[in-house]
Amino acid sequence: MAQHEAADLTQAVLDRLADCQDPRFKQVMSALIRHAHAFVREVELTEAEWMTAIGFLTETGKTCDDKRQEFILLSDTLGISMLVVALNQLKAARAFQAQGGGASTPTEATVQGPFYWEGAPELELGSDIGQSMPGEPAYYHGRVTDTEGQPIANCCLDVWSGDGEGVYDMQMGEDAGMRLRARFHTDAQGRYRFWSIKPSYYPVPDDGPVGAMLRRMGRHPNRPGHIHMKVYAPGHQPVTTHLFVADSPYLDSDAVFGVRNSLIVPFAAHPPGEAPDGRHMNIPYHSATYDFRLVRAA
Repeated sequence: MAQHEAADLTQAVLDRLADCQDPRFKQVMSALIRHAHAFVREVELTEAEWMTAIGFLTETGKTCDDKRQEFILLSDTLGISMLVVALNQLKAARAFQAQGGGASTPTEATVQGPFYWEGAPELELGSDIGQSMPGEPAYYHGRVTDTEGQPIANCCLDVWSGDGEGVYDMQMGEDAGMRLRARFHTDAQGRYRFWSIKPSYYPVPDDGPVGAMLRRMGRHPNRPGHIHMKVYAPGHQPVTTHLFVADSPYLDSDAVFGVRNSLIVPFAAHPPGEAPDGRHMNIPYHSATYDFRLVRAA
């Protein structure tokens, strides 16, 4: 196909959107068509390569089930998930500043990842979600405030993580049920506290098409140790984020590009004895402190 014919084809496809009644959908699809056609022209994609790509996407779909989302993993490992998060939070930050901003910077967001499971149990503050799970005990505590420092009472922290070996409950078999997950609500002063384990670094699932892609790219599949949080309260903008373990490997090469410096947290080591919440610990443990800051909803 001659160069002018290739350009004509792109325009012909764009012209088919003339009757689209949804302006945003038309904008997104027009950009997708332009960029996808430009990509094909730039690399001079062969028919065999395109069929390989279709086969890859087909296998990605077949790998998905109710507990594994290979397309989220694909989006994460290509950096697209984090780019979407960063751009949307930047847009929200500009709107926040236009409204006068606040005394402190809101907590930064990062990727949700493929292991979120809606409906985690609601537990009392101070509960231990890491009991009988592999890993070193860790006490998490802090506050949730708005950007002016005002405490947010009854704010929900929806928490989940892998165990001390980096394995999530979704990877433990059909009978495992929910583990290392819970929803906590802050007290009247915006304080939260709970026990879990110190998260370990782990590889993202690499036994499917995304893992094969990473190996062919020459990339490792590892994520640094982290615990996930969805933090939300009425009248405030929610944030999906992580707390990263400060001494974990792979902070500088996270397979899903999710690390933000503001989310890296020291995990202090403690000998056996009385913990900050009065609990007596017979074994060494860790503690991590982090204060979340939410933006008031417009």
